[in-house]
Amino acid sequence: MEKLFWKDPYMKECEAKVTSKMGPEIQLDQTVFFAFSGGQASDQGTIGGVKVQEAVKTDDNITYVLEKVPDFNEGDTVKVEIDWNHRHKLMRLHSAAHIVSFLVFEKWGMDFKDIIGSNISIDKARLDFATEKNPNEIIPEIEETTNRLTSEDHEIKAYEDPEQPGRRLWEMHFDDKDILFPCGGTHVKNSQEIGQIKLKRKNIGAGKERIEVSLV
Repeated sequence: MEKLFWKDPYMKECEAKVTSKMGPEIQLDQTVFFAFSGGQASDQGTIGGVKVQEAVKTDDNITYVLEKVPDFNEGDTVKVEIDWNHRHKLMRLHSAAHIVSFLVFEKWGMDFKDIIGSNISIDKARLDFATEKNPNEIIPEIEETTNRLTSEDHEIKAYEDPEQPGRRLWEMHFDDKDILFPCGGTHVKNSQEIGQIKLKRKNIGAGKERIEVSLV
């Protein structure tokens, strides 16, 4: 399956051939419809005019579970359409989450091993850290810095790792600093597209802290 959402995350629709059909479950030869992966929620939308209930990543493929058995069959060409407002919010939140993560790492001297969970939903992004520190000590500064960066013009890139085919990277540069995260999600192309954000702390247990990112 060709994942067109990696080539162009701004594509809202495409034509695709049905390569497999088992009741309401189908697979396609190409798609713009992202399936839950790396903590990022699935897209919402339709295939052949039928609403997608669930998108499941299976190895290098995606299985789409439709709300009913469709009239089209294997070999047919169908239109794949996504809810753009839903996708765009996810893109903005996902890119914002990477910026916030980097600033937390920098402020607390942490790295990837200290992240114990993350999730990008339509309402907010959450970042879970293994730490005894209180995020309230750094949230005002990180929120201010993030909002400064999202008001400035910083290019954001998402691409396949040239040294590890199949692995994708997210990259942004600012203030002579480089942010680089392994990530297979969908992202905006410029920090200004994110807009302003708000951070909130949530304690989730002993030695565990959560920072929630929401769009203003």
